Amino acid sequence: MSSMTIDIDTQLSRSQLFWQGTLAMVPLSIAVIPWGVLAGSFALESGLTVVESQALSAILFAGSAQLVATGMFKAGATLTTMLLAIFFITSRHLLYSVSMRSKISPLPLKWRLGLGFLLTDELFAICGQQSEKQFNRWYALGAGLSFYLCWNLATLVGIVAGSYIPAMNELGLEFAVAATFIALVVPNIKSSAILVAVLVSLTTSVMCSLSGIESGLMIASIAGMLAGYIAESLKGRTV
Repeated sequence: MSSMTIDIDTQLSRSQLFWQGTLAMVPLSIAVIPWGVLAGSFALESGLTVVESQALSAILFAGSAQLVATGMFKAGATLTTMLLAIFFITSRHLLYSVSMRSKISPLPLKWRLGLGFLLTDELFAICGQQSEKQFNRWYALGAGLSFYLCWNLATLVGIVAGSYIPAMNELGLEFAVAATFIALVVPNIKSSAILVAVLVSLTTSVMCSLSGIESGLMIASIAGMLAGYIAESLKGRTV
């Protein structure tokens, strides 16, 4: 009888943690809806079929990479060029995985693969700052899976709407991309080094945009990381 009670309690605990993670992700899931709608409609407008457009979200599951890939497909870029661009755009996820390695590596393979697939900027913002004691796989699963479902539903809405509303990419939905990343970055500015990294990245990206430099995103990212590293190093020497 006692073992049955323990099993029930464990199941309730897992369920509670799952829904806690889902609730924690709700603000970011709502914020990403216009972005998902844009991704779905833009993929359809770029010449992809309905199935291919939905598959981008179901398989690739990377908002910025999807928009870039569909834009390059529309422009007639080669597969090699698209893969290279996607590699650089999503390379930040390598840093995410390294940062969370100590929390996820002890888990079974199916959990490592599952959470690795669901690891996005949003999931890292929710779980990346948790300590090893705070981190829970069921909480992370609830957050990541709910965001995945929301993204795919938003993409489906974009695909359907794109079939009836022409030029949806001209409605200003792309602002959701910037708004989402602002919501992710600002709460994590908790030190002078991070502030320096953000300001340098922001300034560099604006300058590259004004100069018409296509690889401005990568340049700004590298510049921000270097600036943050230097600021942290100088801070450590002065302490």
